[in-house]
Order: sequence, then structure tokens, then C-alpha cells
Amino acid sequence: MVPSDYLQRFWLYFAIFGTVVILLAAGVYVVETLPPRKIVMATGAQGGAYHELGIRYRQLLAEAGIELQLAPTTGAIENLTRLRDPQSGVDVGFIQGGITTQKESPGVESLGTLFYEPLWFFTRISGSRTEGMSGRRFSIGPEGSGTRELVLQLFEKNKIVAELLGLTPDVAAEKLIAGDIDGMFMVATWDSPVVQQLIMAQGIELRSFPRADAYIQLFPFLNKVVLHEGVADLATNRPPSDVVLVAPKASLAVRTNLHPAIQYLLLGAAVEIHSGPGLFRKAGQFPAAEAIDIPLSDEAQRYYKSGQPFLHNYLPFWIAELVARVFIVFVPVALLLYPLFKLLPRTYDWIMRSKITPLYNELRSIEREMDAQGSGHAADAIVARLDQLNQRATRLRLPTSYASAVYMLRSYIDLVRQRLAMSADRKPH
Repeated sequence: MVPSDYLQRFWLYFAIFGTVVILLAAGVYVVETLPPRKIVMATGAQGGAYHELGIRYRQLLAEAGIELQLAPTTGAIENLTRLRDPQSGVDVGFIQGGITTQKESPGVESLGTLFYEPLWFFTRISGSRTEGMSGRRFSIGPEGSGTRELVLQLFEKNKIVAELLGLTPDVAAEKLIAGDIDGMFMVATWDSPVVQQLIMAQGIELRSFPRADAYIQLFPFLNKVVLHEGVADLATNRPPSDVVLVAPKASLAVRTNLHPAIQYLLLGAAVEIHSGPGLFRKAGQFPAAEAIDIPLSDEAQRYYKSGQPFLHNYLPFWIAELVARVFIVFVPVALLLYPLFKLLPRTYDWIMRSKITPLYNELRSIEREMDAQGSGHAADAIVARLDQLNQRATRLRLPTSYASAVYMLRSYIDLVRQRLAMSADRKPH
């Protein structure tokens, strides 16, 4: 059997098989493009503000069926380093404003800013300016922390030369209270346990940044916030006067290839966690569509403009995602297959008739030759051709619905035979 005959005979099976393959491929694509069940978040030191926030994110994502694994780090710099590394396994993390650029971190995007992170400067030194700081011993945070990165920039601008220690905040606080160091810097939120401990500690002073506006002009990622007199404790008036602080903003950063649905889920959690009022923020101020160091992801831009996807407002997370994926994949497939199936009956009819039509055409050709040359001309050759044509018609295998067309063809062949025989009888002997 030649390939064309084979195709004509089994074309319907091929069409069904192709449709099944397309639908299976679409189904596999739907499954493969569903969000991952587990992601990893780089936080910070256990017990720190980032880590505690990570726990809250983990609880909210668990409600949607996503496991959020927390990866403790030394701080914002290490978080960023892990996000840059595709092999680290980290998908999302908290980073501090001013520690990178889009050029330095092309594979990282932002979901927006979350809160202010003031730079706290606790010291035993009297006075408010930087005079007298050179030669002193200060803790500026461990390697990999955002505090260390920021303080090094400020010391360089002020040309301060001092002994800088890489202590963790809790250890630095103990040494400061004990008098083993002269001061400590720490980027942290107001509710940090170390901040609360030191602001109430006797003999410890929270230093103000009197040139805060100058720092903000020099470092655009910084903001000015004020801790007002008596906020920590009205009874003892702590702090005893307004304290001006400089503060970067923390952002929620993700790898650019993080699944869009997970990004929307993280944004929803960010709203629930950070949108309330706080000491340095108004209700609804955060999360904010701000790109401090790195650009906002496309999903974040859409979220801040239009909110979460429509289906997520009415369906559980996984059902909404499955419905969305099915809609995205199967609607185009249906639009593709609909005209194909609509054409199938016509195609089927054309294929069946294409087997009969050539035989009809050949019979007409024989009749035209008989008319042109006379019925008696080469009668034996015509009979042979008619016999061959009848055999071909007999061998045709067609569905019952097309049997009448074959029957009519054979009847026409018999009519031509009769015409040929009558013509032979009238021929003079």
C-alpha cells in the first residue's frame, strides 16, 4: 500500500490520535506550569526582625498550600548574594535600600518597599556630632549585614577612623552596656528587642543625626524619620528629646524567574503584614510600589495597579491557578480544534469521493473517445478498458454510505458496454 492510500484509509485515526496528543500535551503543560509547592526565603539572623517577619510570611503562605522554608543569614547583603546566585536555591528575601543597583543584580527584582529601617546609633559618648568618634571602638554589624555596608559609607564621607567590630546586635548591646565598646550601629525596626533594650538602658544614649538632610542628599536611598520625646516611655521620658534618624527602606526582593502566582501570593501577604499603622508609617503606606535599587517586577506593577488576579478573589489559591492555567491553555486549543473538527466531515467526504471521482472521469473519457472515433473503432480495446475499470470499482473499499456511488458507477459501466454492443450489432458484416 502506497503512503497516500495508507493515509486515506487511516486518516480518521490519525486525526483522533493527533487531537489526543495535543490535549495530552496541553494537560502536561498545565501541570508543569503550576506554581511550585515550596520556595525558600533568605531572612536574617534567627531572632532578628527579618527572621520574625519570615515566620509570619511562612504562616500566611502555608494557608495557601505553599511551604516557605526560611534560610537564616547574616543580613541583607548575604540575602542579596544568595538571590543573585541561581544555585543557592533562594527565591525571595529581604534586602535593605542602597546595597545594590540594577546593573549589579540583573536577575533580581523587587515586589516593593515594606517599611523603614532606621539606623540606630547607641553610644556612651556625649554630644551629637561626629567629633571625638575617631579612635573609638564601634560595632557596625557582622560581614554580610546591611548595617555594616551603610555605616562604612557614612564613616568614609565623614573621614572617621575608628576601630570597627563585626558584632551581632545582641552581643554588641551586651558589650556596650558593660562598657567594653564605645558605641554600636544597628539598622533595625522599632520593635527590635535590642532597640527596646538599649533605649531603656541607663547610661546609654540614642544619638541623633543633626545633618540628616545632608545625608539624604548624599545618599538618596535614605529617609529622615523622627523618634519623638517620650515615645518609648512617657513615665520616664525616654528618649528625653526628639531623635532624628536616617532610615533606608526594606524591600521584598525575588528572583526574576519566580512563578508569577507566587509573587502575587507574596504581595498579598505583604499587604496583610505591613499595611497597618506603625511608629514610622501611616496605615496603607506600605507595601509601596517603589523601586529603590532594583526594578519592580511586572507582576508587582500589575498588582499595585489592579490588585490580585480576578480568580484569586473568589477561589482558593490552587483552584484559581488551575482554572487560570486551563483557560490560558485549553481555550486557544479549542479555538484551534473547532474549525478543524468542523471541516472533518467535508474532508472525510472529499477523501471518499476522491477514490470514486477518477473512475467516473475515466469512464467519461472512454465515452468521449467512442463519440469522436465511433463506437466500433477499437471495440476490443474499449471492452478491455471497461473490464479493468469495473474491476477497480469492485475493489474499492468504502463505507456503506458511499456504496450507492460505487453501484451507480458500475451501472454506468454496464450501460457503456450495452451501447458498445449495440453499436457492434449494427455494424455491417
